[in-house]
Amino acid sequence: MLDFGLIEPLTAASGESKMSLHACGEEEAHRHKWIESEKAGRDLGEVAIRGWIGEHWRGFLRHRWLEHLQGKTFWIELDQGDFGLLRTAFRDSELIDPILDHLKMGRENLDVILWALRNRHPMHEVREILEALDVNSRRIECRFDPQGAKRTA
Repeated sequence: MLDFGLIEPLTAASGESKMSLHACGEEEAHRHKWIESEKAGRDLGEVAIRGWIGEHWRGFLRHRWLEHLQGKTFWIELDQGDFGLLRTAFRDSELIDPILDHLKMGRENLDVILWALRNRHPMHEVREILEALDVNSRRIECRFDPQGAKRTA
């Protein structure tokens, strides 16, 4: 039986919990491998891990990045200065929530800009929000090795 216990968060002296994207992503990939292997009736191994990376890593990363911005979870691989940014920045903006909704759905800056243009939203405010969030510089390559990440029963 594989042990898929939750990854333990690191705890800073301040009591703030910190998590690793790579460790949690690897754990999710192994859950995926186990589920897909059970469905197939055999161990799918590295193929299932690589499948998770290709299909889910970007969405996994985007969701965790938004948690970091909201101040819910501190992810050690993300910019320290971005943690909790949304608690203080753009609090009075009526555009921040719809823009975040677009980003949660995996949309990109261009999608948000086209939406804002179609709906005649003030582009200076949209641009200011997108520049502060800087989604394009927050892309992180998956760094765990599907071959080297072996689980024991």
